[in-house]
Amino acid sequence: MNLKNYTYIHFIGIGGISMSSLAEILIHEGYKVSGSDMTRSDITDHLASLGIDVYIGQKGENIADGVDLAVYTAAVKKDNPEYIEAERRGIKIIERAELVGLIMKNYDNPISIAGTHGKTTASSMMTEVLIAGGKDPAVSIGGILPSINGNFRIGARDFFVVETCEYCDSFLKFFPSSAIILNVDRDHTDYFKTMEQMYDSFRKFANLLPEKGILVINDDIKDKEKITDGVKCKVVTYSDKDSSDWYVKNVDFVSGCGEFDVVNKGEVKGHIKLNVPGMHNVLNATAVFAVADYYGVDRESIEKGLYNFTGTNRRFQKKGEFNGVTVIDDYAHHPTEIKATLSSAARYDKNKLWCVFQPHTYSRTKSLLKEFSQAFDDADNIVVLDIYAAREKDTGEIHSKDLVELLVDRGKKAVYKESFDKAVEFLAEKCQKGDMLITIGAGDVYKVGEKLVDNF
Repeated sequence: MNLKNYTYIHFIGIGGISMSSLAEILIHEGYKVSGSDMTRSDITDHLASLGIDVYIGQKGENIADGVDLAVYTAAVKKDNPEYIEAERRGIKIIERAELVGLIMKNYDNPISIAGTHGKTTASSMMTEVLIAGGKDPAVSIGGILPSINGNFRIGARDFFVVETCEYCDSFLKFFPSSAIILNVDRDHTDYFKTMEQMYDSFRKFANLLPEKGILVINDDIKDKEKITDGVKCKVVTYSDKDSSDWYVKNVDFVSGCGEFDVVNKGEVKGHIKLNVPGMHNVLNATAVFAVADYYGVDRESIEKGLYNFTGTNRRFQKKGEFNGVTVIDDYAHHPTEIKATLSSAARYDKNKLWCVFQPHTYSRTKSLLKEFSQAFDDADNIVVLDIYAAREKDTGEIHSKDLVELLVDRGKKAVYKESFDKAVEFLAEKCQKGDMLITIGAGDVYKVGEKLVDNF
């Protein structure tokens, strides 16, 4: 399939952060674009201002005459009236991930940033490094990067940085020339029933890379050989150990942010100062350094780009203060991510560390309940909210109170609050000047911090 064979593309669910960015890229490329969404938003208003026909509400007649390609998200079911109409009229219908793959074919060096977590941050670091190196990358990431004023960037044909999600094997529709695999942890348990299934998917992804390409992979991934054995491309490892191809040494932390040397096979390649916290970001930066070096980006530009990166929205983002309490928000929703976030927070000068956690999806909470209960050791106090359902229905098999019970059993100070307002009331009373409060989760838990900052 080739995008050049199509002229008029309709997006079923155009208002999402990913779909909207793809729509902008395509209208910039000269395609006619239309789309629909269930609710009007700033995003849909912006798309309309660009000349895109945006329909609020979804119905068959939104598929205008001349549409020859329809794109839908995983959230759209086949009983959607626009899907049904496109199918009735014989219009080609593809899922969002397939469209991303087709767009990748238009670039000389599509770079995929993969892994079960950390993708947005590493993709953003890669973007900053390429820009600092005088490149003009196109970009599609899952969060808002302030330096490009959004989650995408329309660039030249040389580089395309793509945050690459494994859920439902969507990344198997991509066409990368190089890739980073940051980690492989048990996640998306509604789709990946076993770790073997997940390893198999990442192995298939690695095998998408061409012989002349490069795979940079975390050396600490357990059984990483299940992914790398037999791949066609060059495989390069990184970690904090000198047994890896790329590694770090002389690591120090200033206000939680790493400063360190990056080493390749015994030779110091650069000295990095980061403006984002945590050891996990030291390793993210090392992986990005390895890819940038592969493409010939000079040392000074890599150092500058990594220094310029100050984070994306909802990744250890300072929201403000209330009553002398610093409020941070983070998108972490997997136990490994939560541990990394709280470990970063522990390096800051503060009194007590408060954590407000909103579990994300019933299936993840149920299958990783024990791991979640062990992820909050660096927090002094934990408030757990109701599970954010996302794409799932509540079957009654798991509740946030189950997590609170396990946390208490581990000796943690943890409470359940049944609403944001109850949580805000509790935190406003209990938090003291000099404390730090972090809202954690992939849902709308950030609203708790915003209410505290705005009202106290």
